[in-house]
Amino acid sequence: MTTAKTYKTVKVEREEGITWVILNRPEKRNAMNPQLHYDMLDVIVELETDDETRVLVLTGAGDSWCAGQDLREFFRALDDKPAERRRAGWASQEWRWRRLFTFPKPTIAMVNGYCFGGAFTPLIACDFAVAAEDAIFGLSEINWGIFPGGLVSRVLADAMCYRDAVYYILTGDPFDGKKAAEMKLVNFAVPRAKLREETIKLAKKLMEKNPQTLRAAKEVYKLCRTMDYAQAEDYMAAKGTALRATDPEKGREEGTKQFLDEKKYRPGLGAYQRRAK
Repeated sequence: MTTAKTYKTVKVEREEGITWVILNRPEKRNAMNPQLHYDMLDVIVELETDDETRVLVLTGAGDSWCAGQDLREFFRALDDKPAERRRAGWASQEWRWRRLFTFPKPTIAMVNGYCFGGAFTPLIACDFAVAAEDAIFGLSEINWGIFPGGLVSRVLADAMCYRDAVYYILTGDPFDGKKAAEMKLVNFAVPRAKLREETIKLAKKLMEKNPQTLRAAKEVYKLCRTMDYAQAEDYMAAKGTALRATDPEKGREEGTKQFLDEKKYRPGLGAYQRRAK
């Protein structure tokens, strides 16, 4: 089902709990212009509280995931328009990192083709990434006299090992989906013909889990990475108490009951059985 709201550069489609957010500038390999940033920011904000969205999948129309920033429209056209440049730049970072990285539901980047430059920010902001084996990735900025800007160089430090990141930043060499999976930039790569199928399989696995716990687990991991041990211990204790108080499904109690009393749940073999509402 396609959402009633329409956008110039993005398509939104819903299907059994999965919301497909599709960058839709295929003639430009889905390069990000200011309009796309404004559209995507609106989409992400809308979906944060959308009850139908249980998993968000970010992908691209045509043969590209995203070719990075649109050099003509985002850079050259705004060089002498500082107010517009600032507004577009804010929207760009707001949806690609701050909103997407903290999105309250699981997110999957389904990389169906070219992924270059600025596209690495939303790629890494997503919780999971599944790529076509023949998808092409690249940090080619070095080849025209710039470096990976915005937040790209920073997020690469979280997602790639030091040697791999420096190699591809300084050489500009492209690499395919298989190599991206080998480096763990993406979770795994599959033949293009199976990309959607495997993405749906992952999304369905996530939808078996308690949504309140999924959100808490994301927040705990992402925030604790920058805490010291004492801070993390204190934060996680408080977060655990908050989760038990706010979880409408009472997942901890239900899972424990199914394991200890009903003898029908086995940890490690899937999610506990969630009760129908």
